[in-house]
Amino acid sequence: MPVVVVDVVLKQEISDPQGQAVLGALGRLGHSGVRSVRQGKHFVLDVEGEPDEAELRQIAETLLANPVIEDVELHLPTD
Repeated sequence: MPVVVVDVVLKQEISDPQGQAVLGALGRLGHSGVRSVRQGKHFVLDVEGEPDEAELRQIAETLLANPVIEDVELHLPTD
């Protein structure tokens, strides 16, 4: 069964308070080399048959993400 991964993150121009909190915690723990953190969502979909990229993109953009404030990245299986 093919596995499709959908990653959803806030658009760069949208404030990410959770990412900022993680960045602050990293600095307090001595990890000063990290310059930016963006928090997001990760979905793993088991699909039947050959994955239909257009259908999966529609699912991601209408159900899994808010396209006004979030970017979607599809990771389709490779042969």
